Amino acid sequence: MIVIPAIDLKDGKCVRLTQGRADQEKVYDADPVSVARDFARAGARMLHLVDLDGAFRGKTGNLAAIEAVVRALDIPVELGGGMRGMTEIDGMLALGVDSVIVGTMAVKHPDILEEALVRFGSDRVQLGVDARDGKVAVNGWTGGTELEAVEFARRWKALGVRRVIFTDIARDGMLGGPNVEAIRRFAAGTGLRVTASGGVSNTADLVTLAGLESIGVDRVIVGKALYEGRVSLAEAMRQVQPHPVMPKA
Repeated sequence: MIVIPAIDLKDGKCVRLTQGRADQEKVYDADPVSVARDFARAGARMLHLVDLDGAFRGKTGNLAAIEAVVRALDIPVELGGGMRGMTEIDGMLALGVDSVIVGTMAVKHPDILEEALVRFGSDRVQLGVDARDGKVAVNGWTGGTELEAVEFARRWKALGVRRVIFTDIARDGMLGGPNVEAIRRFAAGTGLRVTASGGVSNTADLVTLAGLESIGVDRVIVGKALYEGRVSLAEAMRQVQPHPVMPKA
């Protein structure tokens, strides 16, 4: 199990939201590069970066911060938020981001995601499935759909997707523990490699999720629990058997 620390960017600052709500924002640091370097020094193998301005507005306001974080690190950086077209995907991959996470585009412009998978491959283009009550949400979680998360992911698996970042919106930022059963059902139902996101509150949660590795849940994103001091990244990695550092693409 790979533990991936998260940095959410809004107006160039490192923030966290509760259940993805823009009106429930807490700023943790004005210098995301410093935060990213601290994670790398603690042994992080990857960094999960979210452009919240891009997710909510469809247009990034964090380009300088994203570039600075990528340049500062020797570990891979995956980026989600605001991937609305091929221009954004091209631009972020050219900037040095190792992989992009596509969510809303997969619902609203599936033809672009299909093209991106052909051009860049499944290692560099990941699917983001943000679920509320088992249904796919879009536009930074502000919009809902009637798409069943498992069926939606299976459809994209047939088109070349190999990894999904699965977020249970109700648990995100709540520090109440992940929705283990929902993650289990999603992984078993899709047969994809799954990065679990949302709700991790302590190291015991990570150990529990590591028990799902046999069905494909091999990565977990941790955000607020790190910032609130509930999880030590170094200790978490020792608990779930870390692997050697991953090279950047």
